[in-house]
Amino acid sequence: MKQAHHPDRDDIPLTGVMAALSDPIRIGLARVLADGRERGWGELRAPVAKSTLSHHLRVLRDAGVTRTRQEGTRCFVELRRADLDARFPGLLDALLTAAETDDVGSQVDTA
Repeated sequence: MKQAHHPDRDDIPLTGVMAALSDPIRIGLARVLADGRERGWGELRAPVAKSTLSHHLRVLRDAGVTRTRQEGTRCFVELRRADLDARFPGLLDALLTAAETDDVGSQVDTA
């Protein structure tokens, strides 16, 4: 099975992170994953079709915001908090706090 591409920490682009987290569904996914737990894709709930959710997860992965792992037929995703904090100190916390304050992404949850 094809391995997912994850940019190295030093190759995570600021513009890519900002663009990826500018969408309400994607910032919502980041909010859900901010607890540090790895989640199966099937656990994530958003008001979009599964194919659209898959697209949003791919955008986050390609930007370096999340890491995806496949185990058999199941896919798991986690927030790359340590990498993002090392590359852009304070950025992730600032974005997540602002999203929570403005109630952006609250429609995303877990099963």
